[in-house]
Amino acid sequence: MSTTGSDERIKYESYWWEAAPRPDLPVPTLPARAEVAVVGSGYAGLACALRLARGGRDVWVFDAEAAGWGASSRNQGQIGAIFKRSFKQLDDGYGRAKTLAIYREGQRGVAFVKELIRSEGIECQLEENGRLVLAYTPEDYDDLARELEVLRREIDFSADMVSRAEQRREIGSDFYYGAQVRHADAAIHGGLFHQGLLDRAMAAGATIAPHTPVTAIRRESKGFEIETPRGRVAADEVVIATNGYTGRATPALRRRLLPMGAYTIATEPLDPETVRRINPNRRVCSDTRKLLFGIRTAPAEPRLVMGGRASLIETDVRKTVPILRRTMTEVFPELEGVGISHAWTGFLAFTFRHLPSIGTWDGMHYALGCSGTGVAANTWLGDRVAARILGADDTATAFDDIPFDTRPFYTGYPWFLGPAVWWYRHKDRTAHRPAA
Repeated sequence: MSTTGSDERIKYESYWWEAAPRPDLPVPTLPARAEVAVVGSGYAGLACALRLARGGRDVWVFDAEAAGWGASSRNQGQIGAIFKRSFKQLDDGYGRAKTLAIYREGQRGVAFVKELIRSEGIECQLEENGRLVLAYTPEDYDDLARELEVLRREIDFSADMVSRAEQRREIGSDFYYGAQVRHADAAIHGGLFHQGLLDRAMAAGATIAPHTPVTAIRRESKGFEIETPRGRVAADEVVIATNGYTGRATPALRRRLLPMGAYTIATEPLDPETVRRINPNRRVCSDTRKLLFGIRTAPAEPRLVMGGRASLIETDVRKTVPILRRTMTEVFPELEGVGISHAWTGFLAFTFRHLPSIGTWDGMHYALGCSGTGVAANTWLGDRVAARILGADDTATAFDDIPFDTRPFYTGYPWFLGPAVWWYRHKDRTAHRPAA
C-alpha cells in the first residue's frame, strides 16, 4: 500500500486510458455526401451510429479529437439515473405523473445499457452491484426515505434504506447519515464500453472521421452542408451528440447547455482489505450534497476512483488534486497519506432544467445535456434519435416535451458558474454537521 502523499508520480490523464487508450484511427477521405452526419463520437453518437448503420443508412461520425476523447472515456463509469433535481423538486415543478415518467425513463436508460452490453458481448467489466445514494445530512436521509415510499408505491423501483447506525455494512465511513441502496444501478469501465460501441458501429458500416472538427452546419434545399477544415460534406440528416463539447457550429444549442468540468482522481493500488472496508459491496456511490461527490472501486484493481466538482471555475487539473484529496480523507480518514496515481477532468453538460434533452432544432436531431447521467442517458437517447430517423414506432421519451430553454444574453460560456459553485459549496459546508 502506498503511503506517500507526493504528487510527483501522478499521471494527469484518465485512468481508464490505461486499459483503453484512445484509438489511433485513420482519417478517411471525406465523401461528397452522406445520408446521416453524426457530430460527436461519444456514447450518444456511437449508439446512434450503430443503430443507423444496422438500419442500412450511410452514416459518418465526425469528431474534433480522437474517437471518445471526451467524457465518454473520462467518466466514472456509473450507470444510473441520479437526477440533479430531487424527487420533490421535480414533483413540485412538473407534477407527480411527469416526475414518475422521468424516473421510468431513467430506468429505461439503465436497462438499455445493461442489455446492450450483454447482447453485444461488450467486455467492459460490468458490475451489477447497485448504487449507494449517501445522505449528506439527516434531512437528506428523510427526503430519500419519503421519496422511496412514493417510488415503491407508484413504479417498480427496487431500493432500500440503510440507517446511519447500519451504514458501516455499506460504506467504510461515519461521514454520512445513512443511505439509499438502488439495486438496478451498475458500473462499467467507461473506456472499454466506448471501445466496444466503436468497434460495433464500425463493423456495422459506420465511418468514423476523427480529428475532423465540424466548424459550421448550413441548411440546404435538400438537407445540410457540413463544413470541416478538410472539406464539405452534404448530408440528408444531421445528429448533434457533442454534449459538454458543443461548439460554435451549433450556437443555438450551445447557448442551451452548461458545460461543466468534472474532476477525478484514482488512488494508487491499495491493500485489498482497505478497499473492502471502504466499499464492501462494490457499489457505485454518490452523495446528496449540492456539489455531488462520486466514489467507486476500480473494476480490476484494488484502487478507489472518486471525484466531483473541485473548483469554482475551470482550472488546471493539477490544482484540484489537493482539493479532491482533502474531500477523500474527510470522508475516509484512513486514506490519509495514500498515493494518487491519476488525476483528470472531462466536460459534461447540464441543461438549465438539469434534465437530459432530445429533439430537433432547425431540422437537426440532437441528444444533449445528460446532466450527470451520461452513461445511461446519452447511450439511450442516442439510440432513440436513430430510431426516429429510421421511422421506428414507440420512440417517445419523457424528456420530449420538457423545454430546452436558455437565458437572456447567455451564449454558451457559463460566466456565472463560479458564483453558483461558491454558493453551493457554502450551502454544503453549512448544512453538514460533523458526526457525533
